[in-house]
Amino acid sequence: MNENEIAKIVVDAAYKIHTTLGPGLLESAYQAILAYELRNRGLKIETEIMMPVNYEGLSLDIGYRADIIVEDAVIIELKSVEQVADVHKKQLLTYLKVSDKRLGLLINFGAPLIKQGITRIINGNLPG
Repeated sequence: MNENEIAKIVVDAAYKIHTTLGPGLLESAYQAILAYELRNRGLKIETEIMMPVNYEGLSLDIGYRADIIVEDAVIIELKSVEQVADVHKKQLLTYLKVSDKRLGLLINFGAPLIKQGITRIINGNLPG
């Protein structure tokens, strides 16, 4: 399964959750529910994964954590805010770079419509 196929499943799950529960829950609630939903769809996921920063051969575990990693390929960063800030996008791009992954989804469950709350972040090129 490639990154785009995984992303499609994640977006579908996020849509289901958002239409069922709407905005307003804490980010931790959406994380637990999305994890449950993705596992039910047969995907391998990990939550709260340390993202060490490597500098000149030194690996620094300095508190960066990815919310969800799906199939060891796609990083999901969750928010439950009125509006996503540029720093949220930069944070996800940093996670992609330090983990050498190519696709991340920033999902803001605080958006009125979930399609307005999903941003794809790409590190490098994805195959067609």
